[in-house]
Amino acid sequence: MPPAERLLLYARLIRFDKPVGTLLLLWPTLTALWIAAEGVPQALHLAIFCLGTLFMRSAGCAVNDVFDRDFDGHVKRTAERVVASGRVSPAEAWAVGLLLIGASALLLIPLNAPTFGLAVLGALVALSYPLFKRFFPLPQAWLAIAFSFGIPMAFAAVRGEVGVIGWWLFAANLFWVVAYDTEYAMVDRDDDLRIGLRSSAILFGRADVAAVIGCYAAHLLLLAAIGVVMRFGWPFYLGWAAAAAIAAYHFVLIRHRRRDECFRAFRHNQWLGLAVFAGVAGHYALG
Repeated sequence: MPPAERLLLYARLIRFDKPVGTLLLLWPTLTALWIAAEGVPQALHLAIFCLGTLFMRSAGCAVNDVFDRDFDGHVKRTAERVVASGRVSPAEAWAVGLLLIGASALLLIPLNAPTFGLAVLGALVALSYPLFKRFFPLPQAWLAIAFSFGIPMAFAAVRGEVGVIGWWLFAANLFWVVAYDTEYAMVDRDDDLRIGLRSSAILFGRADVAAVIGCYAAHLLLLAAIGVVMRFGWPFYLGWAAAAAIAAYHFVLIRHRRRDECFRAFRHNQWLGLAVFAGVAGHYALG
């Protein structure tokens, strides 16, 4: 196979053509970085967290596909993934994943010890997530922890500690991840039941839509509490209102539990994360 075609397969392995997952990680990380730095993050920190988010999300995709290669072929949405279809070997996928993890580790060199410790812990959580789908009834909760580690890392990098606001933001993000990944799980529910995987969509059953909306509500309420404590101005609440409107729109999309509309809601969460970040950045920009 020509090198260009092989590189294209590797790009598909790490979902380079599907940036939504990276954005779902990036927006809350940038929100935390802006709050921790009071609106003026260092250029070095900004570059490290943007690249680190891309590298670790990509590594997670590669490792996930190795662990799930015997399941993905039986799921409509994932049947054509390059490891499951045999176009990339598990050894190749591991090599790509480890190379990206190594690149992420190099990014930690300029950062302090607390950030390094959190990064190691976050990586262990992220890389173990595929295994949790085999036995844990709510694997989305474990994924939520993994997808939220950029928040305490950003606070630790800027301030040397996470602090109360950092952990509040972390908690708020947990609810958001469970909300959007349950929408994602609703797409695959029938396939997951057939092959024996666990998910929040299966656990919640007919209460799945209510659970998603409840998680969105908890996310937004915690963000509002942070806004009050931090004395954020009107740009934050404008962004918050936009995020609330987006969450309401997602209810419209998922209420009939149709696969395509649930997947559309999941992908649309990139705009909810952007709305929150824009509100925080707008507050600091306007002083």
